[in-house]
Amino acid sequence: MPAETAISRGVLSDAVKERILQGILDGTYPPGSRIVETRVARALGTSQAPVREALRDLEALGVVEIAAFRGARVRRPSRNELLEAYVVRAELEAMAARLALPCLTAEDHDHMAAFLDEMMRAAEAGDTVGEATADAAFHGYLVERAGNGTLRRVWSQLEPYSRTYINMAVPGGDRRQMAALHRPVLDALRSGDTTLAEAAIRAHFLTARASLAERWSESADPVPAPDTGRNP
Repeated sequence: MPAETAISRGVLSDAVKERILQGILDGTYPPGSRIVETRVARALGTSQAPVREALRDLEALGVVEIAAFRGARVRRPSRNELLEAYVVRAELEAMAARLALPCLTAEDHDHMAAFLDEMMRAAEAGDTVGEATADAAFHGYLVERAGNGTLRRVWSQLEPYSRTYINMAVPGGDRRQMAALHRPVLDALRSGDTTLAEAAIRAHFLTARASLAERWSESADPVPAPDTGRNP
């Protein structure tokens, strides 16, 4: 295969992967639902090859699972996986705060405050997808401002679990209260105190983790998602 063709195909596969992932995160493909290669390819105007490569990449991230003769489905992780992910995210974001804090400005604080306001508005309206999107933007902004590419890559492998599965597969809880948990984090970042900021982030994830553990019963069988055939 010529080098230019390989590069072009790789870029296309990455673009397809992002579209599928967005469909998973926004609820188009809830946990357990099928992702049909031919449908995705037709919707995106591409061949099946980049779709297949994209699904393999998402399988490597643990977001989808692929079975012979059954195709790809959005993977539903176990309760323990999600609880473990919270522990790791707490440490990653504590590190992000430590790295970002020296260069955070009032404008950065305002950006994060806007994400928090959006979270609260979405929670009030019962918009779980909108709230989860604003939540991810809040945390992602801090990670981005840390300026560490490795940290960002590792974080990005864990974040989709929180945004998708907890909101779609583990409903319940006071969404306004969960959104309000971000305010102490923002206040700590505004203080400029690294120790206080790291402690606030760890406390945030400890509370969120406890809420998840309370809402999720490992013995409960997940309800299979219907095969709606919707496109990303």
